[in-house]
Amino acid sequence: MSANPQGPPEVVTFGETMAALRAQGALRMGGSLGLSVAGAESNVAIGLARLGHRARWAGRVGADELGALVLRTLRAEGVDISHVATDDTGRPTGLLLTEPRLGTLTRVSYYRAGSAGSALAPADVLPALAPGTRVLHITGITPALGPSAADTVLAAATAARETGVTVCLDVNHRSRLWTADSARTALRPLLAHTDLLIASEDELPLVQERADAEESEAARGLLAAGIREVVVKRGARGATVFTADGATHRAARQVDAVDLVGAGDAFVAGYLSGLLDGADVLDRLHRAVSTAAFAVATRGDWEGLPTREELGLFDEPDGTTVR
Repeated sequence: MSANPQGPPEVVTFGETMAALRAQGALRMGGSLGLSVAGAESNVAIGLARLGHRARWAGRVGADELGALVLRTLRAEGVDISHVATDDTGRPTGLLLTEPRLGTLTRVSYYRAGSAGSALAPADVLPALAPGTRVLHITGITPALGPSAADTVLAAATAARETGVTVCLDVNHRSRLWTADSARTALRPLLAHTDLLIASEDELPLVQERADAEESEAARGLLAAGIREVVVKRGARGATVFTADGATHRAARQVDAVDLVGAGDAFVAGYLSGLLDGADVLDRLHRAVSTAAFAVATRGDWEGLPTREELGLFDEPDGTTVR
């Protein structure tokens, strides 16, 4: 199911989407590479579109063939790209390379310095926040790309919060882009404009007032500061949501893991889908871990994400053939 193009977007997100070259083995050994696209925010947009929601991705791509690939892919997946700018200054579309190294451990190399996406500016994104938008989804990756991109994240979060749009911040720390201290300095000011905070266990200290605070204490502090929900992702051990009513936990779906890259973005797409549908916290978690399970059971950042109808496949007996 693709998103209905009629009406304003339910979710707006923005950031950098890159061309992705995926190796079958170690890069230094040569061999074939598969070409696709990848970006945390566009992964979420694709996941939401497949679940039947209207999702808009804004950003900048280079005036090159890789930029055309990004646009073609997102358009084909039903994502609204009406607010994507093509950079005419010579900045290229970013590139990443992935290589499997040990089991499900994957190494990612980025080539994004000076890219079109790193030059993202508020004027590229603020017009994308159409009246009727329900959720703005941002990540901690975009402010790491450069000062202009960081200003854009803060401006968008501020504008969204002022107009009653729910702001979802996924910490999504990339240690190859910046240090933990730099991330903390940039992310902490965003909390005043955040309604829904998502972080893995090891990312939560980046937004805590005290980096050494115990998890439940940190969650209480974030809730007291005005955040409505704190979602802690625990990988194969599921996830926990902290709200003013207490903590709710959901175990992960048990599947044979093939590729863990993109699982967190799939989780976010599932959680936001449940939120948009008015589901309670436990049902939102149920959809989030189900969507994440599809991601880890298939290769690629977003290729294996389910449609809404496919979510029911988990209820089929093992070995079933759907005809």
